[in-house]
Amino acid sequence: MNARIAVVVYPGLILILLALFLVSLLMGSVAIAPADVIRIVLGFDVESQVSRTIILQLRLPESVTAVLAGSALAVSGLQMQALFRNPLAGPFVLGINAGASLGVAVVVLGAASGFALFEGVFGTGANSQGLGTVGAAIVGAGSIMGLVLLVSQRIRDNVSLLILGLMFGYGASALVSFLVYFSTAENIQSYMLWSMGSFTAVAPGQLPVLAGVVGLGLALAVGCIKSMNALLLGEDYAQSLGVSIGRSRFCIIVSTALLAGGVTAFCGPVAFLGLAVPHLCRGLLVTADQRVLLPAVILMGGILALFSDIVARVPGADETLPLNSVTALIGAPVVVWVILQRRKMKGMT
Repeated sequence: MNARIAVVVYPGLILILLALFLVSLLMGSVAIAPADVIRIVLGFDVESQVSRTIILQLRLPESVTAVLAGSALAVSGLQMQALFRNPLAGPFVLGINAGASLGVAVVVLGAASGFALFEGVFGTGANSQGLGTVGAAIVGAGSIMGLVLLVSQRIRDNVSLLILGLMFGYGASALVSFLVYFSTAENIQSYMLWSMGSFTAVAPGQLPVLAGVVGLGLALAVGCIKSMNALLLGEDYAQSLGVSIGRSRFCIIVSTALLAGGVTAFCGPVAFLGLAVPHLCRGLLVTADQRVLLPAVILMGGILALFSDIVARVPGADETLPLNSVTALIGAPVVVWVILQRRKMKGMT
């Protein structure tokens, strides 16, 4: 039955993703005919070189970034929910985004705060998403993920683990506050704008870096599918199947750090997508099998990220909403629904 559902769901998600991608390319202050948009994307010539520049230099990088970021965050959430066997686990809830933000803050605000070591090595300024910034975000995300995983060996209660994850996130945020306090007004403003989340900051030349980081993280996630399926049934069961728990955890940590850290470096700490998307896909496919869920999560993550980006642009207006405000409006109801469903199931037992 699940296989039959997947046959219907996958093509539907692909069509929705393509439709939203086209809508994203069409939206903007300058009206461009759909036929011209398609011709430009396919590499054909059009009369207006201005339209070509707008599509290739502005709208296309933003749309591609949204798809990559949404897919990456969704897969990182799926991995953590499998690893911790906790439906409320996610890169934002467990402090992974906060750790990545700390890494970026050290690079963006560090030189202005007196840490001259970072100046010239990583580059400074919130618009300086070089390899150093990406690396710092990945290290920050991986550090928090490792701390949460280490604590999870001693604490089996899921609620306590979530609280500890939030505390780690608050600790990272506190260190960011210290950096902000000693930084310059210009860098503080740039960092605050970055922290609201956006898919517009990635230039065409930076897309290969983002795509490479996300691609590597997704490749590791695919390699961990068997382990994640086994871990859903408990560590003892996974070991009985010959799964190396230590190796699997390390693989998931690295994959999650690459996905969440890389996206945060370029797009800011985008919230709730990693938490909400896996639950939406489980509801659609009626399965917990990671082999079935992973492709759907990748597609659904891209869909919700594109949809959030379109809403954030406020169609028909010149204003742009903070991306995190939009993703919170989408993700928060999903979290409430998950909690209510769990209470309902406990009440029936």
